[in-house]
Amino acid sequence: MDEFLALVAIGAFIAAALTVPAGFGLSTILTPLVLVLMPPHEAVAVVAIVHGAHNAGKLVLLWENVDLDAFKRYGIWLVVGSIIGAILQSHVPQKPLLGILGLALMALPILTISERWTGYRIPESNDRIGGFGSGFMGGLSGHQGALRAMFLSKRIPDKMSYAATASILALCVDLSRIPVYLIYRSDDIYSHYSLIIVLVFSALIGARIGKRWLKSLKSELIRNGVMIGIVFSGALYLMEALS
Repeated sequence: MDEFLALVAIGAFIAAALTVPAGFGLSTILTPLVLVLMPPHEAVAVVAIVHGAHNAGKLVLLWENVDLDAFKRYGIWLVVGSIIGAILQSHVPQKPLLGILGLALMALPILTISERWTGYRIPESNDRIGGFGSGFMGGLSGHQGALRAMFLSKRIPDKMSYAATASILALCVDLSRIPVYLIYRSDDIYSHYSLIIVLVFSALIGARIGKRWLKSLKSELIRNGVMIGIVFSGALYLMEALS
């Protein structure tokens, strides 16, 4: 078991570094590992705390690059969706919703390609829907980033600003859902405090490494990586829903 805990910590470090340029993915990578150690609802709550610490660390590193206009467009709807999703997290089966989200995310590349052919662009008025949906899925299952990236990457082409804004939006979701988890599952969370400390430490170190990668990567490479990550996330959600 000690060897597996070390593997989870290494996974948290790698995921934390990779998700700085992508703007999402820590929960997607880390949750399956934590699920080996505890039931799903506990795993979502534990990963949420690690996720929140990671986003706080990223925000400190990237604060000067935050796009405040984008933050205002998304922020309130993220929080509303996150609180509703977190409340339902203890009462509603997650698999049907994950299946729907998985199919939607796997269809995104087709929509992206069609934009080049038709010139169609997702209207900014739908940012409210994207914000609420991202927050809702974050509160429900912890998988908030892929849906947010669908909207945010279109609005913010600058890689540093995109990463910074994704961090503050994700932190808003984390700060609104973690208290709800604590209300319903405080004993479960406290019982895993040693694991949480190790994963938080790994995630914060990974965030610093990720910032170095962010500076050296080209924006086009990051955008392509984000799209691949969205498809991969969709496939994982669909597999989890069908399992």
